[in-house]
Amino acid sequence: MRINDFRLVLKKKKADFALFYTGDSSRINPQLFYFSGYKGVGVLIVPAKKEPFLIAPKMELEAAKKSSVRKVYPMEKKRFFESVCEIIKKNKVKTKNIAIDKNHFTLNSFKYFKKQFKNTKASDIALDCLRLREIKTDKEIEFLKKSCSHADKIMQKAINNFKEFSTESEMAAFLEYETKKSGLELSFNPIVASGSNGSMPHHEPENEKMKKGFCVVDFGVKYKGYCSDMTRTIYYGNPSTKEKEIYKMLLKIQNNSINEIKYNKKCSELYDFVNKSLGKYKNNFTHGLGHGVGVEIHELPNLTLNSKDRITNSMVFTIEPGIYFPGKFGIRIEDTILFKNKAIVLTGTSKDLLIV
Repeated sequence: MRINDFRLVLKKKKADFALFYTGDSSRINPQLFYFSGYKGVGVLIVPAKKEPFLIAPKMELEAAKKSSVRKVYPMEKKRFFESVCEIIKKNKVKTKNIAIDKNHFTLNSFKYFKKQFKNTKASDIALDCLRLREIKTDKEIEFLKKSCSHADKIMQKAINNFKEFSTESEMAAFLEYETKKSGLELSFNPIVASGSNGSMPHHEPENEKMKKGFCVVDFGVKYKGYCSDMTRTIYYGNPSTKEKEIYKMLLKIQNNSINEIKYNKKCSELYDFVNKSLGKYKNNFTHGLGHGVGVEIHELPNLTLNSKDRITNSMVFTIEPGIYFPGKFGIRIEDTILFKNKAIVLTGTSKDLLIV
């Protein structure tokens, strides 16, 4: 993905090459995956002026060769960075200034890295990578659209079966099962928060009887490595007139905030619009309005009070106002949005209050 654009970053940093690594197969490095499509253990080298290459353990070699990177080398030595250093030297790549993503470098890994690359400057390009990934290519947008479509189908199936779930963890397990049955991955562990649990935005589903009242369901899948994110709030039981009014108010604010999205608009202004619209409930809105979505579930732009980000074409992000009343209930409504001259809602599950 966008190697030529990335080389402009290397030129700005005066870096000889960028090094991205994954040392643990359970923790995919998003930059390594973004630039290569490879999810396994290994190292991606992106030289400033030469062809990129992958270095992978022998047991991962076949998988690495299926990536978008044409040159793939096996690790010959037991020590990770010792083997990497040797292969880089064989490729006659200078090592005076190496660009790395410090957000995905552990302290121990950095120690071993510096042991091999002595007298080398390490330039951090974490933010540069995030900025590059903020603007999606047409291919990425297609993946994100399909990801949202799959999430919609699974969410709707869960809603249709809501009365069958006796506990939050049962519903969460259903969402996970349907995701894996479809050959997909979860974007994150699903949130199912019933009754008073809904007042905690990141509540973990409990293996206890589903509580009556509002139930917040936050869910997303990964399609070809690209995330979707949506939240729907269902009512279990008989809502009072006041509860219906509060839900209707939040839904109107969420829809209005989507209509407020314009080219070059400050993300902080969108947050402020929602904050003011909530009136007396503004203190019950305890998180940001949204976040970028891509190969990671949280990317740029940030839609928060102090954000310096602005809306531009080919961004994909969430709009998710929520209000929370500690010990009582919570409501959140979230869609994934694509901006292409206007806001396009990618998650289509109905937002009308469903009463079951």
